[in-house]
Amino acid sequence: MTLTQNQSYHQVDHFVGNTPLIYLKRLSELTGSTILGKAEVSIVDGLYEEGHIPGASNISWHTDLVDNPNRDIVTKENFEKLMSRLGVTPDTTVVLYGDHDNWFAAWGVWIFKVYGHENVKLLDGGRRKWLAEDRPLDTITPDIRPTEYTVSEVHLDTRALLPEVVAVAEGRTDAHLVDIRSPDEYQGRVFAPAGIQELSIRAGHVPGAVNVPWVAAVNPADGTFRSAEELKTIYAEQGVDGSKPVIVYCRIGERSAHTWFVLSQILGYEVKQYDGSWTEYGNVVGVPIRNPAGTVWTGK
Repeated sequence: MTLTQNQSYHQVDHFVGNTPLIYLKRLSELTGSTILGKAEVSIVDGLYEEGHIPGASNISWHTDLVDNPNRDIVTKENFEKLMSRLGVTPDTTVVLYGDHDNWFAAWGVWIFKVYGHENVKLLDGGRRKWLAEDRPLDTITPDIRPTEYTVSEVHLDTRALLPEVVAVAEGRTDAHLVDIRSPDEYQGRVFAPAGIQELSIRAGHVPGAVNVPWVAAVNPADGTFRSAEELKTIYAEQGVDGSKPVIVYCRIGERSAHTWFVLSQILGYEVKQYDGSWTEYGNVVGVPIRNPAGTVWTGK
């Protein structure tokens, strides 16, 4: 679905329809609905317990949406267990939100789509906007009747693995690569944002990738998404216009999930999320790397 300014998601907050976003006012009006499920996907420990949107369940990115101890997305079987625990059926519309302007909630939407649950929406502005508008919080975990959820189809065509990324880097496959990290990470001036433990031993970016930091897609004041027309312009300026497939990546896949949501769910482009991202690519022996800054890893 490609949205234009005249029919964009900003015009449809009076109902829950075929749109990837839901708005705070509409979500508040739907509190108590039996067809709507809500879940917080935040990365900061204790946020959910401090207070969450009334009726929302808690999804842990570290344990519910990835496969431990392996580095992989959650398995189909464990996704089914998660959905059953949340009381979700195939007909349930699930609203996800979280901290960091919905980075990890967007990952959640991506996982839902991978496992064929199409009725999933992102709360525009996430936790930040909800708090900024002084909307009510609850500390009670909702009492939910479990279901027996079954995944009926799996869409791995929304996911890119290392060989596909290398093929694009080497010119054997034609696709846009979008590096959504900061300019300093992209240029190789730093290996990772300050204070981050998950590192690569090479700096820089995948050859051929353009740099459009994830933050370009949101309004600075409240973390809501820019209009569809603004988003189209931002990415088109870097040559990403939907004319060919797109692969997005960051460092561990959480920020790029946000851009995956923008490009695939809002703009309707054909997009894959490379969740291995730079902590995989930058640690692999023998892959091509572009490092304009020339930074060398010294083990510190």
